[in-house]
Amino acid sequence: MNYIQSSQNSTLKEIKALHLKKNRDSQGLYFVEGIRFVNDAIDNGQVISKVIVSDKLEGLNGGSELIEKVKGVCSDISLVPEKLFKEVSDTQTPQGILAVLEKNQFDFQEVIEKGNSVVILDCLQDPGNAGTIIRTADAAGISAVLMSKGCVDLYSPKVLRSTMGSVFHVPIFEGLNITETIQLLKQKGYKVIASHLSGKNNYFQEDLTGRSAIIVGNEANGISDETANMADSLVKIPMPGKAESLNASVAASIMIYEIVRQKVM
Repeated sequence: MNYIQSSQNSTLKEIKALHLKKNRDSQGLYFVEGIRFVNDAIDNGQVISKVIVSDKLEGLNGGSELIEKVKGVCSDISLVPEKLFKEVSDTQTPQGILAVLEKNQFDFQEVIEKGNSVVILDCLQDPGNAGTIIRTADAAGISAVLMSKGCVDLYSPKVLRSTMGSVFHVPIFEGLNITETIQLLKQKGYKVIASHLSGKNNYFQEDLTGRSAIIVGNEANGISDETANMADSLVKIPMPGKAESLNASVAASIMIYEIVRQKVM
């Protein structure tokens, strides 16, 4: 294990650079923090480029065990003083471990060919919403999450934390052209539905027992008119109360679990 004492160390500079999307994109790397998150990365076979640990980690519950576990999958491990660790951390109260991972690579055509249900995020901007939808999709056994151009960055620390590790379980594709994506899904037999103010049927009146794709729109503007026109069906979620709308992740979860209900029943 290397010992780093200077904030000018090249390893720390590399990790600090990964706080910016452009550097994550150019290097194909991102980082995760915390005992549980790093444990999940190891357990799910993620490729770990390097790890830094603070000198307080061994004193935390599970800290020593995790250090030994990390040694089995990564040779580039550095120990740093707690003060330096806080300089590269993205959390208010860091647990003292950070791992740099390689981005997962999936074959888009293969995933769509083999899949049965997908969720499309159309310019979704809120990190919490994106992460929650990914987590829900994972829990529901959704085949993939497809993120259009203009969506929040999947690998931003806030999105990653919101996924609670589900980013390791479900194929996720970023920066997609939504028009081309919907066209491809239709060619492969997916029924494309979206919640929309113009929806006539309730979401549970749609037949979702076959291949299906749910579109989740932008928090402020919903799905674009062009996207709405491409959908096979626009649906509504009944709201007999006084609220005018639902949170994007809540609406997505309701429709995702309708797919589960129909397929199970």
